[in-house]
Amino acid sequence: MVKTWSAPAIPEIGTVGDAPVVFCTSARGPVSSPRKQAEARLYVCGITPYDATHLGHAATYVAFDVLVRVWRDAGIAVNYVQNTTDVDDPLLERATATGVDWQELAREQTELYFADMEALRVIPPDSYIGAVESVDRIAAAVQRLLDSGAAYQLDSGDVYYRIATAVQPPFGTISGYDRPTMLELFAERGGDPDTPGKEDPLDALLWRARRDGEPSWDGGDLGPGRPGWHIECAVIAEEYVGLPLSVQGGGSDLIFPHHEMGAAHASALTGTELARTYMHTGMVGLDGEKMSKSKGNLVFVSALRAEGVDPMAIRLVLLAHHYRSDWMYEDAHLAGAARRLEAWREAAGRASGIPAAEVIANLRQELTDDLDCPAALSVVDDWAAAAGSGPADEDTARIRDAIDALLGVVL
Repeated sequence: MVKTWSAPAIPEIGTVGDAPVVFCTSARGPVSSPRKQAEARLYVCGITPYDATHLGHAATYVAFDVLVRVWRDAGIAVNYVQNTTDVDDPLLERATATGVDWQELAREQTELYFADMEALRVIPPDSYIGAVESVDRIAAAVQRLLDSGAAYQLDSGDVYYRIATAVQPPFGTISGYDRPTMLELFAERGGDPDTPGKEDPLDALLWRARRDGEPSWDGGDLGPGRPGWHIECAVIAEEYVGLPLSVQGGGSDLIFPHHEMGAAHASALTGTELARTYMHTGMVGLDGEKMSKSKGNLVFVSALRAEGVDPMAIRLVLLAHHYRSDWMYEDAHLAGAARRLEAWREAAGRASGIPAAEVIANLRQELTDDLDCPAALSVVDDWAAAAGSGPADEDTARIRDAIDALLGVVL
């Protein structure tokens, strides 16, 4: 298990709030969680550490950080697991292109990601698990799928999952996409529909047999090789948090094939659904296009920090957009966030013009409504605008703590 970043101190604000109602991708609508439950099991797909952390990454991890904060405010215990795909084609390709050892590149970018998350005051996961440290478990799971008939092996030694395998929920349920859409997205997002010998173009790689010049591990009867992408998350989730998950989270570009395949793999392995709820964040763009490594149109959190930008202003840029929305980043967003942060900090030094109980109740109401962070920011804006002329009082202190505890913004 990889050691992550230091956890921020979270103020106690008293009076247990309500659990949030959130939008579930597979249900195509809002779902509620019980007010009290033994534990919320959260799994959020992590980075492939070859170029971290752009604002698209940060938007996703800040959104799920707010979910964790709201759950905890509701008195719900949270078991949060995040993976890192620390061996995969994009990482190996970047290492080769730059002449850097792939393991060193992964370490460097992972450390940078940790520093960014700590600066943004994101609560670290309880378990942060790499693909490399999970190879033995993944190989054993792939062997189980082979033995059950849910997978098959090509002459090359590569092992593929049969999407025709009967699972619950049925394959395609998570995304709701038709087959032509699946084929298009599969080709765009790391799939290999044209590989000769596959039974179905959509069958997903579970184990990649050893190739010259690539890292590989002992796969037992599978032969030497390395894991496929989707099986990695299914195995890590089962091992470190348990199934079914309360929430499987990630960016909307993971709906298919990653989460669809992961759900099928998990069901075929365990007979249990992967998750009760699937939450997906929108895409962040720049200059009219989705922000992505392949396009090179990235705004990096570390670069902004190096320029002296307050990480709380960066966090406010992200919170100003609903987590499910797609949006385009502009420099004006950062300038506006800096002004907002300055106004809030000024108000934090003055007497509150609105009772703390009212402000906190309004914050909780907005956040339990599908994590409506933009509306929550407006609640704080109203408080800041109503600040009195006297020095900070008890209400001010309580509101400042609530902003920290629920929104992760320290004033």
